[in-house]
Amino acid sequence: MAFPTFTAIVPARFGSTRLPGKPLLDIAGEPMVAHVWRRACQSQASRVVVATDDARIRDAMLAYGAEVVMTHADHASGTDRLAEVSQILALHDDELVVNVQGDEPLIPPTLIDQVALRLAEDPEASIATLAEPINDVDSLFNPNVVKVVRSLQGRALYFSRAPIPWDREQFKQPPAMLETDAWLRHIGIYAYRAGFLAAYRDWPASALEQLEQLEQLRALHNGHLIQVALACEVNPTGVDTQEDLDRVRALLTSAD
Repeated sequence: MAFPTFTAIVPARFGSTRLPGKPLLDIAGEPMVAHVWRRACQSQASRVVVATDDARIRDAMLAYGAEVVMTHADHASGTDRLAEVSQILALHDDELVVNVQGDEPLIPPTLIDQVALRLAEDPEASIATLAEPINDVDSLFNPNVVKVVRSLQGRALYFSRAPIPWDREQFKQPPAMLETDAWLRHIGIYAYRAGFLAAYRDWPASALEQLEQLEQLRALHNGHLIQVALACEVNPTGVDTQEDLDRVRALLTSAD
């Protein structure tokens, strides 16, 4: 099939409990969101839009020549913010939208393309996303690392911050090492159809979503299919903490 046309949207929220003003934090002389935007521009997206609730982020990205859409500040999740942007842009129901998280300054453009293509290839799915094997105990038991279990068809069965699937025999005590890569880490990049986003916006947050603090569970709760593909390239972790920020700064500074 021909490569699908899609719009990449980079949601960039100023408020962050761990790193206030995170999108504008300096990395190698540029704000973090500029690095994400540039990588999205290197993908096959026909359009790249930064979605923000803050004039400081808007002004910073306009200086780079980016297309910026202002959104409300009270969205419960990035998906809710994308739904508003899709409405503002008047996207047709069948148009593909890729959510490129604003705190992923190292994301490979190939992953942005992969998730769009995977959704286009699965017309029954409402969302496509990516995952990669977990091969260390610390990541498996870390609640900040989201785990996913999928079916033979690659559809998500469940996402959790808990170590799923649970090995009933081996996990009576935390193991010293993992003997297989049967566990999958969810990579937080999503492709949607614009029509799905319009429906998602009107659904109340589900109990599972509120418990796990995982917005994709709202889609599963409402009976929608999520296609989960294994990432075609290693995805460096994003920036959630000061330690993450220091690591990414060191990597990008040395690359320059």
